[in-house]
Amino acid sequence: MVSFVEQDPEVCAPRALLSTRAIRWSIGQLRREGATIQGLARQLGTTWNTLWTQVRPVLATAADDPVRFENVQVLGVDEHIWHHRDPRRRGPKELTGMVDLTRGPHPTARLLDLVPGRSGKAYRDWLDERGEGFRKRVEIATLDPFQGYKNAIDDQLEDATCVLDAFHIVKLAGAAVDDVRRRIQQETLGHRGRKGDPLYGIRHVLRAGRERLTSRQQTRLEAAFTAHPDHIAVEVAYRCAQDLRDVFHQPTPARGRQLAEKLIASLTTCPIPEIARLGKTLRRWKTAFLAYFDTDGASNGGTEAINGIIELGRRIVRGFRNFEHYRLRMLLITGGLDASPHTQL
Repeated sequence: MVSFVEQDPEVCAPRALLSTRAIRWSIGQLRREGATIQGLARQLGTTWNTLWTQVRPVLATAADDPVRFENVQVLGVDEHIWHHRDPRRRGPKELTGMVDLTRGPHPTARLLDLVPGRSGKAYRDWLDERGEGFRKRVEIATLDPFQGYKNAIDDQLEDATCVLDAFHIVKLAGAAVDDVRRRIQQETLGHRGRKGDPLYGIRHVLRAGRERLTSRQQTRLEAAFTAHPDHIAVEVAYRCAQDLRDVFHQPTPARGRQLAEKLIASLTTCPIPEIARLGKTLRRWKTAFLAYFDTDGASNGGTEAINGIIELGRRIVRGFRNFEHYRLRMLLITGGLDASPHTQL
């Protein structure tokens, strides 16, 4: 009777607690099926700690793989909140996320990294760590209207075109209309909006594009605008916001750019203070705003989509305590590790 032991690292690594196949299956379930570590551990007949101690090194190795950062030509940046506990115990609530928005190599946007803090320094330090080769390859950098990120782009990505996100431009205009409506509401009625107040009744209609309004909604708008002489300010603000929205729906980029330049020049002279403030903001961001029409409509939309996936992932597991665990899990579910062979995806 002869017995022997054979060690095959492709089947199970030395001193590993799970087989390579089990680890690969678990990573795939986390990546594509919205699974949790606890749920997978239950299916494998093991514990949370056992499964995570086997999965985490694979994800960490993939996260450190420089292959992930190759061929990034369009780079997006945005912030999000990863916990709601005391920052003194768990660190900063805000994280800065970098997203690859390059069209072609990957079918969708993919998260590149998460770093603590929402500041220009956090973004600048991350860009500096990537090296000159990475920074030279970035041709377009998209962002929300946050000056800290803009300063980091100007400092580290001198050759890249900075593009202000179109959605947030329209959002600024909508916020200006809301501010005008609330101010006029207080000045005319002396209280916040209530059911039956003309301006309060159209608060949602004011956010819709005018080309989408039904005849009934148009009638409601007209009735509210004419209910009081001071409501003319709300009507003017609404039309200015719609004109700003229209620049992104022109048949050609040249026509859109022309209308945008005209608005930037005229809004600052508006007697309505909220609209004049909007005009000053657009004038300050003029170069990044107009770059939208020179970059085939580059935007931060893919970055916002990645934020949505991150929010979903955090809700599924009902929160994280450890930032590094959070970073690895979010990189996995948002495709940030797909370019690395270590995850076997």
